[in-house]
Formats: sequence, C-alpha cells, structure tokens
Amino acid sequence: MSIRPYRDIIRRKCRQIMVGDIPVGGDAPISVQSMTNTLTTDVKATIAQIHALEEAGADIVRVSCPDEASTKALKEIIDNVSVPIVADIHFHYKRGIEAAEAGAACLRINPGNIGNEERVREVVRAAKDHNCSMRIGVNAGSLEKHLLEKYGEPCPDAMVESALEHARILEDNDFFEFKISVKASDVFLAVAAYQGLAEACDYPLHVGVTEAGGLRAGTVKSSIGMGMLLWSGIGDTIRVSLSADPVEEIKVGFDMLKSLDLRHRGVRIISCPSCARQAYDVIKTVEKLEKRLDHISTPMSLSIIGCVVNGPGEAKETDIGLTGGGNGNHMVYLNGMTDHKIDDDNIIDHIVELVEAKAVELEKEAVSGQPS
Repeated sequence: MSIRPYRDIIRRKCRQIMVGDIPVGGDAPISVQSMTNTLTTDVKATIAQIHALEEAGADIVRVSCPDEASTKALKEIIDNVSVPIVADIHFHYKRGIEAAEAGAACLRINPGNIGNEERVREVVRAAKDHNCSMRIGVNAGSLEKHLLEKYGEPCPDAMVESALEHARILEDNDFFEFKISVKASDVFLAVAAYQGLAEACDYPLHVGVTEAGGLRAGTVKSSIGMGMLLWSGIGDTIRVSLSADPVEEIKVGFDMLKSLDLRHRGVRIISCPSCARQAYDVIKTVEKLEKRLDHISTPMSLSIIGCVVNGPGEAKETDIGLTGGGNGNHMVYLNGMTDHKIDDDNIIDHIVELVEAKAVELEKEAVSGQPS
C-alpha cells in the first residue's frame, strides 16, 4: 500500500488567469482577499479601509458596485490604492461595463443573471477591452429557480450545474479569463460543491465558506471547510467571510495557509496552552507579542513555551525560541540552539528586538541569495 507523504499537498492543476498583476491558478501562490464593508460612494472611507487591508497583506480586494454612483466612485478609489480591485456586480449589466471602464481588475458577476445574450456580449467586450478578468460566483442562497425546481433544494450537484451553465455563457463568447466559486454557509455543502466543481472543470477556484459568522465561530467554521479543501489541493484564491473587521479576514486567511505550509507571511508563533509548570505568564506574553509583532511581514517562526518539558524540542525547530526556566531565568534559543538567558522583566521587549533583527537578516538573505 502506497501512502502519500503526510506533508505533501498536491495542488489541483488548473489554468491561470490574472487579476490585475496577481496571478490566480496554475503554479501561483494561493492569494488572500477580502471585501470592503464601507459605502463605496464614501470614497475616503473605502480607500482608508483598502489601505488597512493592503497593510495586512491582502492580495486582492473586492468592492461592491450596486448602483451607478458606486461605479462612478470606483475610478477614484482604484487610482488611490495598490491592490487589484474586484467590482462586485449582481444584476445590472451596465454596472459591469462601467466598472471595467473605471479600471476594475476583475468583475464578480453571474452572466446568466444580467439579461439577454447581447448584454452579456457587451460586458464581455468591456472586460476584453480593459483587460479585466471575471469571477463566476455561485451561492447556495441564490440559486436559479429552474435548478431549485429540478433538485428540490440547494445541493452540490445544483451548485456545480449552475457554475457550469454560467461558464458556458462566457465560453460561448470566447472569454476564458475567469475563476469560479460555489459558496455555501453549510460546510458540508460547500466542500462537496467545490469537490464536484474541481473534477468538472480546470478553471481556477475561489474558495470560501460564505456567511460563516462572527470572528471566533466564523474562523472555526471557515477553517474546517476551507482547510479540508486546501489540504486536498483545491483552492487558488481564498476569502474568509467573517462578521468582523475585514482586516481580520486577511489575518485568518494567512494563518490558514501558514498552518498548511502553503504560504507564509509574518511570524508564526508556536505556544503552549500553559499549565501549572509554566515559569512565566505564557498567555499574556503571547497576547502582547502578537500585537507587538503584527507589523512583521517576513516569514519566520517563534516558539513561546512555558517550561522545559516541550520547550527545548519546539525551540530547536523554530528561528527563535523561549523556554521557561527556574528562578526567573528563561532560555532563549536562536536558530535552534541555546544562546542566552533572560529574566521576567525583559521578555517582551527582548523577544521583539530579536524578531525584528531576524527579519532584517532574512530580508538581506532573500535579496542576496546567500546566508548573512
């Protein structure tokens, strides 16, 4: 019996499209995106939120365009941000044309919902003229009437069929620069739909569990569903849908990818839950370090362990490690080796200094291609 190496995630092979300057699919890194929740017509607030998402590491940001005033605001927004902008279009074909003309990198649109064939052709023409890709976005909560009548309820087969029907419309118009999503708030439904779609086509897949809930429950729910898909190699760009600050969606998205070794950004903290053996307050230390190290984008690992039971072993596998010791003397490990001791008063500032110095070192190595 042949067993796949337990760390070996083999990503699904698919074609690649571009969302602005971000490649999606093929051998490109899995991109992380979110969506603004400001009024698009409030240009100042929308730009500020996109800047916050950029700072958190967002590769792509989606902006809702429900009316003409929103698409008019879109050009100024796009001119003042760096990330590619996806215009969220639902029913009116003119909004899609206006968004493409305004400089949107991608249109989130279901071609079957925007009218007759001529209207679809007009949107496709605008997308081609302005180098704009598309996302077909199928949602279990808004499936077409004929599919609900056919299947009786939202189900994986209905969602895949919907996606392929929309895809066929674009294909018939000689347009292939699109990705697809089949989202549901039910984890089982979403996972099964994506699995079916992954087998049925070779287009890039935008993965997410929609309307997942608040920050804690939504993170857990999304991690279960999206984690199953990502572990099996399905997913080319992801969005974690939380009833929370959109910046949290980006943080959770990168944490998911880091946990699966699919992509790394920032400091990955390995820490114990703490117990009576802890030689310092692990929980408060980790809480403070997460905030103090939030600005670091360079990938690295940091272990924060309260005692010597697991501390030395974890520290040997991380760039920087801290293991609690007796009488307030805690051991610091650098590159897996014991290096020096620190006392209780110095923990936070000292670890932050070490991480910042390591980030500079790693960045220099990345530029030169040689260990510093």
